[in-house]
Amino acid sequence: MTTMSEAITTIKKAESDANKLIEDTEAKSSEMVQEAKSKSKETIEKAKEAANSDAEKITFEAETNAKKEAYQINNQTTEKVEITKTKATGMVDEAAEVIVKSIL
Repeated sequence: MTTMSEAITTIKKAESDANKLIEDTEAKSSEMVQEAKSKSKETIEKAKEAANSDAEKITFEAETNAKKEAYQINNQTTEKVEITKTKATGMVDEAAEVIVKSIL
């Protein structure tokens, strides 16, 4: 009977060890899944931050270039207006002379 008792004790110990191994494996598996989720969230957040940073840089560069272009256009327009104004002022005397001649 002792042999049978020892066999039953050994079987129960083996069952207990197997159950403990299953529990440990499930816990480790759950831990690994949580770690993977955490790392993937972190990776996604870093990618979002990088994308936002790049978008801000691109927007800033576009705004800066647009301001430069607007400033150049404004300067060119001001210059053209002044040239036209100067030409028009120069023609006032000529126009007055033509009007006076046509009246007399």
